Amino acid sequence: MTESQDAQQIPELEQQLQYAFLDREILSRALTHTSLRDAGIQTNERLEFLGDAVLGLVVSEYLFREHADFDEGGLTQVKSVVVSERILAQIARELGLEKHLRVGKGLLKLAPLPDSILADALEAVIAAIYVDGGFEPAKSFILRQLSPRIGSVLAEKHELNYKSLLQHLAQKRFKATPKYSVISEEGPDHGKVFEVIAKVGRRKFPAGRGRNKKEAEQHAARNAFEILLEKTAASEENGKQG
Repeated sequence: MTESQDAQQIPELEQQLQYAFLDREILSRALTHTSLRDAGIQTNERLEFLGDAVLGLVVSEYLFREHADFDEGGLTQVKSVVVSERILAQIARELGLEKHLRVGKGLLKLAPLPDSILADALEAVIAAIYVDGGFEPAKSFILRQLSPRIGSVLAEKHELNYKSLLQHLAQKRFKATPKYSVISEEGPDHGKVFEVIAKVGRRKFPAGRGRNKKEAEQHAARNAFEILLEKTAASEENGKQG
């Protein structure tokens, strides 16, 4: 998108966002991918960092206030699904961010753009609203987009996809993609039990068992997710104390 196109299309995007910017330059920056950094243009990297924090606070506060029956683990699990890259990218597409993004020539060949770029752009837009208008407009925007999805996740909480949860946590915290390996198969064909382990980087986690590979992988992912979640929480707590 060129600067002239940018000027023409920002009012259209503001309608989609249901927020009118006092300073449209910050929205333009939120829509500028880091692939343009070498061109001497301010990109959305810093805004994405801030938007991630604002998003996390709003969703955490909402879940804390609205669902007093959830313990810390339950709150964290639901939040992990709601703010996952897949859901954020889906929202970005629904808002039409893809056609407003300014990216480097190398990325112009990618159609559609990867989820990671769209999710980062949405976080940058959240930060832009926060910087331009304050916390309440940013909170309203986030809940307007995420409240229906939070409801859907809560309705299916008993069927949480631990493979998706683990993938989100592993990529966010450790920049790694989980891998699964079958380590044993026991029993007759009509009643087999599979044993699967999950690996994140070089680390292996306790095996999960199931009547098929899919079920065993879910159990293995749950084992890994809960261990990594506890480790991450402990690390963050130590950081606060330090």
